[in-house]
Amino acid sequence: MNTTLFDKDTAITESVLNTIAHMPTTSLPVLMADDFAHRLSDRDFMRIAVLLAHKGYNEGGCPIGAVIIDNSTRCILGKGHNTLVQESHPYNHGETSAIRDAGRIDFSHTTLFTSLSPCDVCATLLYMRGFSRVVVGDITSASGNEALLRSKGIQVDILEDLNGIELYARFRAEQPQLELEDWRGVAATDAKKEN
Repeated sequence: MNTTLFDKDTAITESVLNTIAHMPTTSLPVLMADDFAHRLSDRDFMRIAVLLAHKGYNEGGCPIGAVIIDNSTRCILGKGHNTLVQESHPYNHGETSAIRDAGRIDFSHTTLFTSLSPCDVCATLLYMRGFSRVVVGDITSASGNEALLRSKGIQVDILEDLNGIELYARFRAEQPQLELEDWRGVAATDAKKEN
């Protein structure tokens, strides 16, 4: 009989959520029992996305994280964080990283939790892959594609996380050039330097 570390009796704490954030997705079934996953709230999944954003920030990158769950089982199917700097990958944003982690699945019965409002590329990918729901953790620092997602039939919910908002504000103040590059590319940072 397989035993999991987190079950129906496990308290949902910041350290438990942090463990989930840092554990490879393929190992989560060993870590979390199904009855534990069912107890995780939308706010808990958003905290995991923000903890992934912290991971990106601590690695010297952009603080944006995302988590994808199955709507019926509430099990995590994919998660990731922005690795523009770490992997020198211009479009491995939190959302695209989580989608890549989930792999070739039917996204029409899933929810994606993102710590920051998605950029144009990520928003396009979300409706191209048929997500049924997107939950956004920060529209204070960036917003705009929520209306686009809704127009494509995706349910969009806003669940702002103050830790994520504060983290992104700190990042924006510390590294404005990197933030600009993440949103608009190296050409935008070069143009800004020339002005």
